[in-house]
Amino acid sequence: MRQESGGDPDIIIVGAGVAGAALAYTLGKDGRRVHVVERDLTEPDRIVGELLQPGGYLKLIELGLEDCVQDIDAQQVFGYALYKDGKDTKLPYPLESFGADVSGRSFHNGRYIQRMREKAATLPNVTLEQGTVTSLLEEDGTIRGVQYKTKKGEEITTYAPLTIVCDGCFSNLRRSLCSPQVENPSCFVGLILENCDLPHANHGHVVLGDPSPILFYPISSTEVRCLVDVPGQKVPSISNGEMAHYLKTVVAPQVPSQLHDSFIAAIEKGNIRTMPNRSMPANPRPTPGALLLGDAFNMRHPLTGGGMTVALSDIVLLRNLLRPIDNLRDGSTLCQYLESFYTLRKPVSSTINTLAGALYKVFCASSDPARKEMREACFDYLSLGGIFSTGPVSLLSGLNPRPLSLFLHFFAVAVYGVGRLLLPYPSPTKVGLGARLLSAASGIIFPIIKAEGVRQMFFPATVPAYYRSTPVD
Repeated sequence: MRQESGGDPDIIIVGAGVAGAALAYTLGKDGRRVHVVERDLTEPDRIVGELLQPGGYLKLIELGLEDCVQDIDAQQVFGYALYKDGKDTKLPYPLESFGADVSGRSFHNGRYIQRMREKAATLPNVTLEQGTVTSLLEEDGTIRGVQYKTKKGEEITTYAPLTIVCDGCFSNLRRSLCSPQVENPSCFVGLILENCDLPHANHGHVVLGDPSPILFYPISSTEVRCLVDVPGQKVPSISNGEMAHYLKTVVAPQVPSQLHDSFIAAIEKGNIRTMPNRSMPANPRPTPGALLLGDAFNMRHPLTGGGMTVALSDIVLLRNLLRPIDNLRDGSTLCQYLESFYTLRKPVSSTINTLAGALYKVFCASSDPARKEMREACFDYLSLGGIFSTGPVSLLSGLNPRPLSLFLHFFAVAVYGVGRLLLPYPSPTKVGLGARLLSAASGIIFPIIKAEGVRQMFFPATVPAYYRSTPVD
């Protein structure tokens, strides 16, 4: 049986994850009537979306959602510790100019999302409903609403001037609103280490392992999340014991000694989870009546934990763009106006996306001598301290999202690597390796920048949509 929902909302939001729930509260607080349709309103149990960078926390404050990281045993994160070949270096966030409350936060993803859903549901003009959206309703090239199945199996259509799709990394609706080019560079294997102390309290730990990085960070006062990156799309089987064997024989010897016993105990306990890591540049097809947001719209490798910062930054921007508009019903005019969103978001999103993709490639082990030198140079460059660590970390944390700064630091690492090769005496072999190092660096960063859009990333003011003025009702 099909029926129409009564009383059309101003905005339909598909999905109530981090992006959807935060957006529902934000737009609801601005007086919009919001209808959220979420496939499953029970607490999610995921192994990603557990680290919020300081830049993301500042956006949370801007949206009035900072209390959502309270009472969930969230842990403050003050920076990173980087490990390579028995050496380690500490990379603190540059938080000196902020209050004591401003830092990264790490937590159980499900607890955090439930807090945001609960907060959104407190607003009388926000409705959260469990249901599966089966299609967007299109009429003359404009999205008019959605069709969804309720928990009881009823098919319902609901209409709104604007539909915002936030249905996550496995979105089945994005194809009608963008041209997705999804890459799966690797998978994360997740474990929880219990009752162990990290070598550097309240810091994320990144081990530059072979073949790829291993991450540790606290998600509660008694638990440490471990994410082991496994390159490619296939991982050893968990059911037949191959995964446990791989973790014990290949990964465990590379884990910091302080965490080794807890790591083995977590493997023995057997609660091993996997998650594909996906990367997808934002490539929207502006469509009247609809927008994409969150992982449905744009993804990057989760190594740097930047996804929530990008999503929350996008929500702040979208809220500010929509605030002056009372009437959302002129779909084509609104669509033209919101094209500015895609350009205005670029400084933050492209910096975090490019850094995630580039760092992942640099941090992975390689048999290529030039890539090996680049990895070594990156570790040593960050270990220099001062501007050499605070610059890259301020980019990573979302505190200084400037694409040009990222570009300069990335090539400063490459030049530093070449300089080390050529001193004290250059030789033809070293000069050749130095040239290959610069070539490898270019081969890493330029394709990512191209995918992000050179003009939008570095020269957004030259894009006409940057200057779109607010439509007059």
